[in-house]
Amino acid sequence: MSDHESSYQPSSRAEKWLDERLPIVRLMTDSFVHFPTPRNLNYMWTFGGILMFCLVVQIATGVVLSMHYTASATDAFNSVEAIRRDVNYGWLLKNIHAVGASMFFLAVYLHMARGLYYGSYKAPREVLWILGVIIFLLMMATGFMGYTLPWGQMSFWGATVITNLFSAIPLVGEPITKWLWGGYSVTGVTLNRFFSLHFLLPFVIAGVVALHVWALHAVGQNNPTGVEIKTQSDSVPMAPFALMKDLVGLALFATLFAWFVFFAPDYLGHADNYIEANPMVTPPHIVPEWYFLPFYAILRSFTYNFLGVPAKLWGVIAMFSSILILAFVPWLDTSRVRSTKYRPLYKPFFWLFMFSALALGYLGGKPAEGSYVMWAQIFTAYYFLHFLVVMPVIGLIETPKRLPRSISEAVLGPSGGGALPTGAAASPEKR
Repeated sequence: MSDHESSYQPSSRAEKWLDERLPIVRLMTDSFVHFPTPRNLNYMWTFGGILMFCLVVQIATGVVLSMHYTASATDAFNSVEAIRRDVNYGWLLKNIHAVGASMFFLAVYLHMARGLYYGSYKAPREVLWILGVIIFLLMMATGFMGYTLPWGQMSFWGATVITNLFSAIPLVGEPITKWLWGGYSVTGVTLNRFFSLHFLLPFVIAGVVALHVWALHAVGQNNPTGVEIKTQSDSVPMAPFALMKDLVGLALFATLFAWFVFFAPDYLGHADNYIEANPMVTPPHIVPEWYFLPFYAILRSFTYNFLGVPAKLWGVIAMFSSILILAFVPWLDTSRVRSTKYRPLYKPFFWLFMFSALALGYLGGKPAEGSYVMWAQIFTAYYFLHFLVVMPVIGLIETPKRLPRSISEAVLGPSGGGALPTGAAASPEKR
């Protein structure tokens, strides 16, 4: 509801002076205090605020760590160990930054799953969704480059394997690969380039996040029913109601975050990455970080040449397509109902898709051999069939359940379908 009237009133002469010249306080108040939010939001809607927290933490810790990091093949590994052992609270900053990457991706995957389940990509929120996909792509690029910086065995060989994928692209593949390497193989030059990009991209992400928040406030938030705000009784001010729920969700998330930081900081990493990079020794099983594993499984599921195209190129196409296809979901889903909650035929297929994504994550961490490859091929096939066949077809043939007439009816029952008094909309008991 971008057309809500501003209720901000300057409380002092200085605030009035500033408001007439730069209404930044009015903008923040209207956007994050008085902004009308659906009264039926559940805790899955807290991940937007959690992601903002993760981004701030990653940028803040990353800037400090960069002051002590040396981006060279001879010193990178030792500089990371020096940060952990010799820099004041370096162990804490390093743990927060390393664990924070995993927590960031965990939150974004849950945020995306909520959007897919409740149809947050449907009109008028297509641009909002596409900006989210762009943020996800930038996060993956930033995470991959950050994984190379410790310059351990898995960092070096992971960078070698992933950058080599571009060489499969006809005509331009070899020049792109050499440009990424800064030469003819992964060296300290590559590390220096990745460090520069890893430092820059989070600020690019912050800029796209600002556009994402702007788009959100332009079209308003979706909600579990998928019904738009129609009356004042359907919404509550963002503060304190939605804000307090966000703080509770953030507190729970921060508890999990802190547990990994203080008790299991290396659990989400790979043991081989605590061995300094050695171009002459290849690890027996090269795997990326856990948040890349589903896409790594898709990449490796192509083992045969087809239509004269090498299997390696098919894998690269499939891997990138598995991400880019998310941007087209608003048009692939033909259902007139947003929320899967009211779609009995589609709901089991959605959970099958979630299971397939988790299974691909598991298979991506296993050797590319035997039944692991076969199951990866099966789940990869369903991954694409879900978007290209299931979504369009079921949306056309499905008969959804009856939707509530309003958000108030969904919360309070049929008796709450009408407009409530103004004071009732702000009453926590009525929520």
